[in-house]
Amino acid sequence: MQAKRTRDRFHTRRSPPGGQPPSPEIRPPSLKDVAEAAGVHVATASRALDDRRSAMVKPETLARVRRVAADLGYRVNRMARGLKLNRSFTIGMLIPDITNPFFPPVVRGAEDYLAEGGYTLVLANTDNDETKERRHLTGMLELQVDGLLLAMARRRDPLVEELRSGSAPVVLVNRTIDRGGVSAVIPDDRAGMSLAVEHLYLLGHRHIAHVAGPADTSTGARRAAGFAAAMEALGLPPPSVAPAGAFAEVAGRKAARPLFAGNPRPTAVVAANDLLALGVIEAGEEAGLSCPGDLSVVGFNDMPFADRFRPPLTTVRIPEYEIGRRAARLLLSRIDDPHRRPRTILVAPELVVRGSTASV
Repeated sequence: MQAKRTRDRFHTRRSPPGGQPPSPEIRPPSLKDVAEAAGVHVATASRALDDRRSAMVKPETLARVRRVAADLGYRVNRMARGLKLNRSFTIGMLIPDITNPFFPPVVRGAEDYLAEGGYTLVLANTDNDETKERRHLTGMLELQVDGLLLAMARRRDPLVEELRSGSAPVVLVNRTIDRGGVSAVIPDDRAGMSLAVEHLYLLGHRHIAHVAGPADTSTGARRAAGFAAAMEALGLPPPSVAPAGAFAEVAGRKAARPLFAGNPRPTAVVAANDLLALGVIEAGEEAGLSCPGDLSVVGFNDMPFADRFRPPLTTVRIPEYEIGRRAARLLLSRIDDPHRRPRTILVAPELVVRGSTASV
């Protein structure tokens, strides 16, 4: 009843010329109106309607305030809130290749977490082009984004170095830089490579090669180092490593071809991601090798539809969605406390065994 009386106050009468009946003029409800109708202080209503502070409100009060707000048709004025807190409530995110199936779940995880906190995600694709990266970053900073999620960083990245001293906090996603000092959320690549190599070792493989990702990315370098460490730990001979120019199927096929022309040729290959693994299988077929009869192949990431490949791909699963959520959570914590020390979060992988690997 109180909400109805409050809602009725938003309609005033204005008499038009000509003696016609007055027409209603609607005034949008304010936060003060919501608080009055719910019987709480304005500060309590504000906390109840802020997802990031709602835990500070008793559950029964939270439910009442939100019910009243819905009944009145109240909408949070994000512009006013942003001006008060000196925030835009937008986050910029750069990814290197939107066609890579790894990234959509990462973006979705970040977007979902940010939305819970009242933030909007602004996404841009760079195509691994430094000119595009700089242009997109400049545009986002001009929009006064509150922070940046960067998934395109290289090990020595001048753009990230420039951003270190800027006003917008940065969290790297799936990447790190050599110099450090920037927060990041990354998979535990060394652990993932150990899982892959040990799996092949237990199947009887001893000549295991690696198709590596680009060495100028921390992902490519970490996985190559993890592969070498796993081979050494098992007492296996120095491995053949074929560097690929990109995390792409075509690059994987090109990199793998020389492996199958050598002697002895590998009986198994661990690729730095699933797209590279697809290229390895194709290069093997070109050389007359069937998978897994003549060649076992392990990928990395467990991208969507990896289980529908022919054969279904054995791979190291990375929780992409969780990486996005954790990166967004870490970024918001840095926005709330700019003096928080940078940290790197490792996300544990798991091995998913399918049909692309078999015993020797």
